[in-house]
Amino acid sequence: MMQDTLARATAESGKIRAIAVIGTRLVESARRRHGTFPVATAALGRSMMGATLLATAMLKSPDRLTLRLLGDGPVGAVIADADAEGGVRGYVQNPQVALPIKANGKLDVGRAVGKGVLVVSRSMGDAQPYTSTAPLVSGEVGEDIASYLLNSEQVPSAAALGVLLRASGSVRAAGGLLLQVLPGGEEFAPALESRVAAIGQISSRAEQAVSADELLRDILAGLADVHIAENEPLRLRCTCSRARASRSLLLLGPKALEDLVDDGEAELRCHFCGRTYRYDRSQLERLRAAATPGSR
Repeated sequence: MMQDTLARATAESGKIRAIAVIGTRLVESARRRHGTFPVATAALGRSMMGATLLATAMLKSPDRLTLRLLGDGPVGAVIADADAEGGVRGYVQNPQVALPIKANGKLDVGRAVGKGVLVVSRSMGDAQPYTSTAPLVSGEVGEDIASYLLNSEQVPSAAALGVLLRASGSVRAAGGLLLQVLPGGEEFAPALESRVAAIGQISSRAEQAVSADELLRDILAGLADVHIAENEPLRLRCTCSRARASRSLLLLGPKALEDLVDDGEAELRCHFCGRTYRYDRSQLERLRAAATPGSR
């Protein structure tokens, strides 16, 4: 299995920006970790690839971007969180959803996600997170991201996201592509949409490609002044920690912590990676003391 990579490029004197990702390994890791059924695997994998593309396009290190698909479909909320350095994590609210395959043989991700909103939040240093919302246009994720970028960020974009599964349900390939028209390049918008439409299933292209930069060379062939940066590693990265778990418990306040002390133990589990943080009575007593006004 090829390494997971991310690559960036510009073309036409910087009027076109392109980003590609191959994330087969990390989507398979997320599938195993969360026990997702096929349609949930596809929704989660596409969202993770989409969050990575958006973070790469919109952020600078050490900022983070969270993509939330909040639809009324049976999978519930789909959350993906990515940084500007190729780290991404994600989870789906209802991972074990089964739906019939569509007439064209594809997984019905649109029905699984349903109607609702796409919410994008950017955490930039110590500033308050910036959040914007757009309607879900299809629930297929790629179209929803392109619509969000056009209507909320005023950046004409074309996006392709895909997850290809084996009969066993494991991930055979996963990848994504984002093409954007920057100021001064509006004339290229129709051509970029046509290029994305012509590539077919991006997951099949990701399976065939050696790395993300190969996808970019393919999609940008024939354009002028193409510059492709070196591949960067893409990895599953969770930001949870015991310190963060403790801060979450402190937010409960003294009364709730007193109840936990009476229970004698507490356990917090990270939605994203499944890591569990356990607290015994003495640890809970220290947290209760820290949360009590006037305590030392």
